Amino acid sequence: MAKITKEDALLYHSRGRHGKVEVIPTKPYSTQFDLSLAYTPGVAFPCLEIQKKPEDAYNYTAKGNLVAVISNGTAVLGLGDIGTLAGKPVMEGKGLLFKVFADIDVFDIEVDEKDPDKLVEVCAKIAPTFGGINLEDIKAPECFEVESKLKEMLDIPVFHDDQHGTAIISGAGLLNSLEITGKEIDKLKIVVCGAGAAAISCSRLYISLGVKRENIVMADSKGVINRKRTDLNKYKQEFATERNIDTLAEAVRGADLFLGLSVAKMLSKEMLATMADHPVVFAMANPDPEISYEDAMATRDDLIFATGRSDYPNQINNVLGFPYIFRGALDVRASTINEEMKLAASKALAALTKEPVPDCVLKAYNLDKLLFGKEYIIPKPLDPRLISCVAPAVAKAAIESGVAKFPVSDWEAYIKSLDRRTNEHIKKIGEISCV
Repeated sequence: MAKITKEDALLYHSRGRHGKVEVIPTKPYSTQFDLSLAYTPGVAFPCLEIQKKPEDAYNYTAKGNLVAVISNGTAVLGLGDIGTLAGKPVMEGKGLLFKVFADIDVFDIEVDEKDPDKLVEVCAKIAPTFGGINLEDIKAPECFEVESKLKEMLDIPVFHDDQHGTAIISGAGLLNSLEITGKEIDKLKIVVCGAGAAAISCSRLYISLGVKRENIVMADSKGVINRKRTDLNKYKQEFATERNIDTLAEAVRGADLFLGLSVAKMLSKEMLATMADHPVVFAMANPDPEISYEDAMATRDDLIFATGRSDYPNQINNVLGFPYIFRGALDVRASTINEEMKLAASKALAALTKEPVPDCVLKAYNLDKLLFGKEYIIPKPLDPRLISCVAPAVAKAAIESGVAKFPVSDWEAYIKSLDRRTNEHIKKIGEISCV
């Protein structure tokens, strides 16, 4: 992939119509009759129907396919607390990905409010507009409070992607890594480098998948989170180890999985060499991982390695998850995105990796072959099968767990409708076509 320069990025965002998203009409508007139906007097009829039956908003408005991407700009990508306005390009980018990969419309909403209770209040008051809310780039620990309170208050999906997206995608990679190495999940020893939103959420999801809590050691910038520490918030206390260790180097020794959600150069070659046989390293700091691909490969030949980067094998990329998770949730009008739905998404992604890869995907990545194994443990982001794999799995989990208000009756027709939603968009990406 060509190197991204500042000049290229600024030109991309500013040329032509500024920004990355727009709103377009979906109904006819060429005649006076059309306009009278769209606004006054015709619009009064759907208004009155919705007044009588609020659920009819899904029939007469865009609510059912509209997601709010909401941020207060306090933890933007790897840039930190750069503020709401500076974070807007990221939120618009999220909107573009929602539309391209899952045909979901988005309003990006940047809220200049750092107080979590006030942010919750703002989100709750605008929630009637939307079918779901994607919280984005809100720093920990406030992000946990904002999401949990909104989930209690609202009857639409609320999902903090920085937490759960990373957990779901890396969870799929974890399941497939276990299959390759032959290790058992309940015996797996894990070191988590980082203690923010993604680290906490990944650890929780891994426990739901079968990892034992006592086999997880988490470290932050001050060292291992253990019972001796007196500076821990309630979220870090959840993963305080009973082991008498203080440093990351001590924690890594004999570990099966290193999960990096921190900053570059946290895992040295010497530390990697002390890990267990056939170790797994998810080094996801961006743009530079906790250990470089080159250093890791030079240190161990029995390694499974993944990063958040697109220029190395096994990119753990949230775009594999959030568009399709929301697609499935919206399509059955789920009242929430629960643990069952997240686990279903992880397992669907893991299963798709073991299916034969279409030629169009190989062409998009300039590859001759791509087979399940150490360098292919999660699907590629441009795989057009993702929507028909993940969204139905999420929808089924919503139905089976009792949170769906509009169950699917014909799964074959539903899957075909998913493919139709995105074919034209996907074909434009990398000029690929699987249809």
